[in-house]
Amino acid sequence: MNTILKSFSPWRLGAPLYMPGNRRDIIEIANGDKYPMLRSMIFCTEDAVSTIDVDSCLRHLGLCLQGFKESSHRYRFIRARNPEILARLLALPHIEKIDGFVLPKFTESVFHAYFDQLKDTPFKVMPTLETQDVFDTSAMTELRQALLQDDITKRIITLRIGGNDLMNLLGLRRTKSCTLYDTPIGNVISQLVTTFKPYGFSLSAPVFEYLNDAVTLQKEISLDLAHGLIGKTAIHPTQVPLIESAYAVDNEDYEMAHALCEKAAPAVFRMHDAMCEVATHQQWAENILNRQHCYGLNNNLPLKECIEF
Repeated sequence: MNTILKSFSPWRLGAPLYMPGNRRDIIEIANGDKYPMLRSMIFCTEDAVSTIDVDSCLRHLGLCLQGFKESSHRYRFIRARNPEILARLLALPHIEKIDGFVLPKFTESVFHAYFDQLKDTPFKVMPTLETQDVFDTSAMTELRQALLQDDITKRIITLRIGGNDLMNLLGLRRTKSCTLYDTPIGNVISQLVTTFKPYGFSLSAPVFEYLNDAVTLQKEISLDLAHGLIGKTAIHPTQVPLIESAYAVDNEDYEMAHALCEKAAPAVFRMHDAMCEVATHQQWAENILNRQHCYGLNNNLPLKECIEF
């Protein structure tokens, strides 16, 4: 079984490719015969599948699971439509060949409906924050407290931000050449970051729905990273290399992170004309090293000495 350990870094998911669960080529994608560059994938039974097609989609997934090969480096998730569909998915033969589930429209009202089913399973989850509750800071604080239970927290890889659903609640859709941070959702993302990240939760970035605007996509990824978001779901395979190449670490950042994590590092030092302080930059440094481990460097210049203040 592809069991993801508690220490699993969300960076290892890369840019998960999101696709309807009734695609004919699911086995080829899951096994890496098609789109071999994928680190992870999400087969959807929710918004990407019409209501009248849900039953056939579940039958199709059940048949496809038989053809999934074991994989230690490619991660497969199913987006359950609701708790009832999760129950049907869990009952499928060979469901142990996937790594976990995406839980859409996640709120406290469905908390137990989902997690009561998962408590005796090894599956990891990615709850999606995409309902009206997201605009209510009190509701998000209460949800955070519920998720902080030890047996729940260890299952969560990351919290997904459902940008398109949140925009839909506002009756909006981003225009071309416009990042999500240029819309009201930018403030919402900031609020979610400050609500969840200080408590150890990772958050992933919303999808970018335009396929012919690489410039804006790259700008949005830069803003994702500036907000501390880990991973951005792709809606088309051509987006995957664009997203993941943006996660490569700048050499100067790597050098500073490496120096900050040295056991003999001084409490504070100067490097690349920036103050580096172990006490306040440690988490940033560890995050940079995790990114570098997964995506490498933008260049391979040698490390430089740090200079004490």
